[in-house]
Amino acid sequence: MRITGGRVFDPEQGFVRRDVCTDGALISAASGDDRVLDASGCYVIPGLVDVHFHGCVGEDFSDATPEGLQRIADFELSQGVTYICPAGMTLPEDQLTAICKNAAAHRKNNSGGAELAGVHLEGPFLCMAKKGAQNGAFLHDPDGAMLHRLQEAAEGLVKLVTLAPEQPGSLDFIRSANADGVNVSLGHTTADYETASAAYEAGARQATHLFNAMPPFTHREPGVVGAAFDHPEVRAELICDGIHIHPSVVRAVFQLFGAGRVILISDSLRATGMPDGVYPFGGQEIEVHGNRATMLGHPETLAGSVTSLMGCVRQAVQFGIPLADAVRAASLNPARSIGIDEYAGTLDVGKQATLVLLDEKDLSIKGILQRGEAVVQ
Repeated sequence: MRITGGRVFDPEQGFVRRDVCTDGALISAASGDDRVLDASGCYVIPGLVDVHFHGCVGEDFSDATPEGLQRIADFELSQGVTYICPAGMTLPEDQLTAICKNAAAHRKNNSGGAELAGVHLEGPFLCMAKKGAQNGAFLHDPDGAMLHRLQEAAEGLVKLVTLAPEQPGSLDFIRSANADGVNVSLGHTTADYETASAAYEAGARQATHLFNAMPPFTHREPGVVGAAFDHPEVRAELICDGIHIHPSVVRAVFQLFGAGRVILISDSLRATGMPDGVYPFGGQEIEVHGNRATMLGHPETLAGSVTSLMGCVRQAVQFGIPLADAVRAASLNPARSIGIDEYAGTLDVGKQATLVLLDEKDLSIKGILQRGEAVVQ
């Protein structure tokens, strides 16, 4: 197939006028057949990669049901999110094991929808003071052996784990996680600058939903935010739903870290794509009004978002972030964070022919290709 007439995402040049050719499931230097797709009036971007979200359309990854995970994968693909690394909650080890086994089985079944590229264990290795919407009853000190058991249950799919680095044994946990092929992200933490810096020097490489569930970034106490900035190898997640982070701060983060170090995430909940109401959440309940989700009875505690990652890209652009930077932060950067950038995240020759066509006027989705085949919407 030859995709012609569109403005194609390039991580170095922004958007360029060129054709994209596919040969079977891969992007190629020349078209593998005589099909032509007219992308005039569209941006051509890589399929998005969400490395931190919990669910959508009434389903939650932590429910560990095959049917629910399939519905999640199908909905995400329809939103242009073609690779997913859903996040588990703070739960007992037996439930986390079930989550990991369900993910591994889904991956093996290869039953369609967005590709399950990994698992993000957002809990249970967090601190009580910054647990946010996580269930404090199931918090657990950092435990490398436990993580290893979960990685075995997931058959190697655990790619990210969130850690509060002030908890006992954190530095050894980071080294153990890295040995298991898991990227450690600091979050749900009270860590000061020195503690966070020590964790990054030990091998942590990410910050979980920057600013949320961590100490503020101030001129005398820069905390996790300052430590992340001072370590160039570290990437920072950012929820850009218009609720969690002020537009000025979104712009500041892109300026501070640079477009190559920001990872847009949705942190979306099962209420995404659903009407307002009350929904279960990790043994607790949340209440949704419009695009705001809070803990039931605690309207000051945000519980995640009800915006898809593509919605977050559009929101970032509305906040003044260049589209190319927003796309990079939702495709290439997260792909690198979970180690799938060899086949995803850009439209380079040899990568999977998985891409999205966006209308130049309103960024609505005009078409989706997954491994060279059109996705029926």
